[in-house]
Amino acid sequence: MSGKSTFFNYIIGERISIVGDEPGVTRDRIYGEAEWRGRKFTLVDTAGLEPKSDDLIITGMREQVEIAINIADVIIFLTDVKQGITELDKEISLILKKSKKPIVLVCNKSDNFGQEDGIYEFYNLGIGEPFAVSSVNAKGIGDVLDQVYSYFPAKTENEDQEGIIKVAIIGKPNAR
Repeated sequence: MSGKSTFFNYIIGERISIVGDEPGVTRDRIYGEAEWRGRKFTLVDTAGLEPKSDDLIITGMREQVEIAINIADVIIFLTDVKQGITELDKEISLILKKSKKPIVLVCNKSDNFGQEDGIYEFYNLGIGEPFAVSSVNAKGIGDVLDQVYSYFPAKTENEDQEGIIKVAIIGKPNAR
């Protein structure tokens, strides 16, 4: 499990998104409200992105992820440090770069001391600095949120009426 839903649930502070090891547990976009450093934003949990599948369920999941990318102001690309960079990670990174949106690269499952060393290979995706986190232990999530916050537009007096910033969590499907 890559941990997109665990990460999502922690940030919004409640268990809205279902967490499981099976692929396809999350099929639609799931929205939750969050706040960081006094700024509210909408966090969007997505199904995993698998660009090269003709399976009907996977195709539907991919469409939901594409919608999330299009509406997002900032994208969190959640990877698995224990797996290292996979071909699917490379494919997803290319899709995300084409979106021209700010991307925060997160290497999940950095649960133990020393696993942070595994994040260095993720620089090869060409997205920027990878952040080591443990969704299960809430380690490093504040650093990720600080980076996400750095991409927020300047706050306006009418921010509440103008719409909330949207942050999408993108990654590969579970159990891949």
